Amino acid sequence: MSRKIIVFDTTLRDGEQVPGAKLNLHQKIEIAQQLKRLHVDIIEAGFPASSLGDFQAVQEIARTVGDSVSITALARAVKNDIDAVYESIKLAQNPLIHIVLGTSNIHVEKKFNRSKEAVLQMGVDAVKYAKTLLPQVQYSTEDASRSDFEYLWSTIEAVVKAGATMINVPDTVGYAVPEEFGELIRKINDRMKNLNDKVILSVHCHNDLGLATANTLQAIKNGAEKVECTINGLGERAGNASLEEVVMGIKVRENYFNCHTEVNTSELLRTSRLVSHLTGLDVQVNKAITGENAFAHSSGIHQDGLLKDKRVYEIMSPEEVGVDSMELILTARSGRHAFKNAVEKMGFDTTDAADFEQLFEKFLTLADAKKEVYDHDVFYLVTSHRNLDASDKHLYELDSFQVVTNDLYPTATVKLVKGTESFKGSAVGDGPIDALYSVIKSLIGLDVQLKDYKINSLSRGKEAVGRVNIRIEYQGKTYSGRAMDTDIIKASGNAFLNGINAALLDAAQE
Repeated sequence: MSRKIIVFDTTLRDGEQVPGAKLNLHQKIEIAQQLKRLHVDIIEAGFPASSLGDFQAVQEIARTVGDSVSITALARAVKNDIDAVYESIKLAQNPLIHIVLGTSNIHVEKKFNRSKEAVLQMGVDAVKYAKTLLPQVQYSTEDASRSDFEYLWSTIEAVVKAGATMINVPDTVGYAVPEEFGELIRKINDRMKNLNDKVILSVHCHNDLGLATANTLQAIKNGAEKVECTINGLGERAGNASLEEVVMGIKVRENYFNCHTEVNTSELLRTSRLVSHLTGLDVQVNKAITGENAFAHSSGIHQDGLLKDKRVYEIMSPEEVGVDSMELILTARSGRHAFKNAVEKMGFDTTDAADFEQLFEKFLTLADAKKEVYDHDVFYLVTSHRNLDASDKHLYELDSFQVVTNDLYPTATVKLVKGTESFKGSAVGDGPIDALYSVIKSLIGLDVQLKDYKINSLSRGKEAVGRVNIRIEYQGKTYSGRAMDTDIIKASGNAFLNGINAALLDAAQE
């Protein structure tokens, strides 16, 4: 009988720890709603003890999507963290407290500066306290792959007896190799079945050696019942196990692994693109499953084989992961019904009539400028529309601008608005974008440094919509900004402002 593998998505917690991938409340909710459509089993919505903003985001996710998806959040093994998790997730129908504490010698000796016995007792006390709040408690043995096995097992045994219902075994620094990690999971699984066969065994793998997916699949083969992953493999340093790779690995090789997930794989590409857009982190073109070239074939030999039978060179169909070759082209004459159909086809909600009307007006403006609107355009139109709450009086908007470029004095003149206030100014720069950014910085009065600037074309033709991704540094933190428009200068200005607004929102929440 095929085992069900529980899929735990930590894009909104571990994935957001990537420098510059900071998401605001609205962006987190948008991703959480898409993860719900993807049918993941558990969403780790954040680290609520870290800031008021993160607490509020976790709480809102629990309220809006926690009716059918289990919601959890991360806590260190201390009472205040556990209380923050409980208060933020308690509105969900199936909330789960997630506690993490290190078990490797280097973590115990260098990070905690305590004895092994004292650290183990910290974990036991944390689990016992969490169990007074909720019945479901996960315990993560941080840096398990570099831990002494008998101490690791002593910790697992103690926290299971204290009431932990899930044990998560992380390869926190991506140190493990598949055979070794698989053997570790096998040994733990054998002992856990004798200790308490109702406790779920989970894994969380990082990609420092490029082995996160391989280690995760090897763990499944050796008894793991739950996997922790992120969309696009986002996460600390080199990232986490990629959800799309793990899920499709299980699906394509179901006979080998003898297990399955309940993930709706046709939503994988849509989810990948949404996360890429909102975080500003591009997916490499040759990325497995969701990269642009994942189903592209340029070799003549490959093309010949595909024309005879797709199975010659494809082990899965593009449609399985949401790659649709059929594209509906919209124009300004398409009307509300056709546009609404295109938006809903991509999985976005259109039940808010007032919001949809605003979105439709933006579509008409885009369609007038671009003539033909493609799926890519619609996708980024919707995500951009829902990117920031324009009613927030703390945020700046680009009202109007003029840029003059030449080889002597490139100049930009800008008018910004913030609530009822307006700001006007001009500046020169090394080029049109530098001039534009210089005047924006002077008007806002923030000392921000541009760290990265990137332009991508999102669709075809000379009226193609361009997307600008930027990264800025402010007070030692990195923030990203994204914007799209047929006018690249305008998109550049809005992207810069979005990055600045993200910094201002972060500062306001501290």
